[in-house]
Formats: sequence, C-alpha cells, structure tokens
Amino acid sequence: MTKQVSSSPFLKPFFLKTPVRVVSPLQQRRHTLPASEFRNLTRQDAISVFEIEREAFVSVSGECPLTLDEVLNFLGQCPELSLGWFEEGQLVAFIIGSGWHKERLSQEAMTRHVPDTPTVHIHVLSVHRHCRQQGKGSILLWRYLQYLRCMPGLRRALLICEDFLVPFYLKAGFKEKGPSGISVSNMQFQEMEYMLNGQAYARRNSGC
Repeated sequence: MTKQVSSSPFLKPFFLKTPVRVVSPLQQRRHTLPASEFRNLTRQDAISVFEIEREAFVSVSGECPLTLDEVLNFLGQCPELSLGWFEEGQLVAFIIGSGWHKERLSQEAMTRHVPDTPTVHIHVLSVHRHCRQQGKGSILLWRYLQYLRCMPGLRRALLICEDFLVPFYLKAGFKEKGPSGISVSNMQFQEMEYMLNGQAYARRNSGC
C-alpha cells in the first residue's frame, strides 16, 4: 500500500512506502531539538546561567559578575540584550547586557538597566566548562555584536575586563578606553568599547 504525497502543485507527486516506523515521544523530542540554537534568555534560564557563571568565575576570582538576583533582574528588564547558545536544549554559553546612558561605566552600571539608550553594557560572557577551548566564546560574542547592530538606536557596547582578557576583546574589534573606575574585591579592570557602525551592511548580510 502506498500513499501519494504532493507538497506543491508545481512538483510531481512522490510516494511513501508504509508502514511508517513509530517513534516514541522521548525519541521524537530528541530528534526535534535543534542541534544548535541562539536565542534571547528568559528568567526561566536564570538558574542555568548562574551555575555556569559561578563555576567559571568563582574558581578564578572568587566573585561572580552577577548574583542570581541580578541575573533575574536583567533577564526581566532587558531580555533582548541577552543571548544564549543552546545545544540540544542545553545552555552552553551566554551573554547578558543592559542599557547604559553615560560615556564611561561606573559602579552604578553594574546593577542598573537604563532603557532607550544608545549604549549596551556587557556584564558577562561565560561558557560552560565542558565547552571551553572550542572557540565558543569568540563565536557567541561575534553573533551578539552582529545582533546588536540590527537593533535600532544602538551605537556602541562597553565592558570591563581584567588585563589578561584585553587581547581577546581587541581581537573581537573592541578598543581600549583605559583603566576603569570600577573595582571589585580589589581587582582592577580595563574598560573596552565596540562601535556598532556599518549598520546597513550588517542588516543586508546577517538576515536581520
């Protein structure tokens, strides 16, 4: 027995042989999960975000850039300024940003979102421990910056980082603005800036 299938009047029909193999709901779910997906984060992702962040930063510096409450706060106020990389439904890397309205970042910028501003403050970029040394941080940062280029009104991104991370951000196109006035547990930071110019080209070539 055969069943005729025609998905378009412009295509010749083809035939599927029966019986069709039955797939269990669990197998079906696994097969329907995208192998790799980039999307904005939600408050439901906060626990996964914080677990990755805590493992990545506490072991190195003893401090998390964002507390769990701050993660929840930013994902509630400005989820559009976040980006998560999911593989088979599991979060493997993420970026969280917020809006800022001044030329330089200050201590206030660490916990505050200012809406409708031309500057994005990138609070944290983190990769799951099992996915490091694979270039995922660079790929996610590139995709995030291209995504920001497509958002009307945004002109630049700012962040602070320790000295050993400056080459990473320089390679991604950031420029040094000099030492930051922000300090956390006696750690000193450099402030970095990325100009979101070339918007027409970005929209034409990035599917925005």
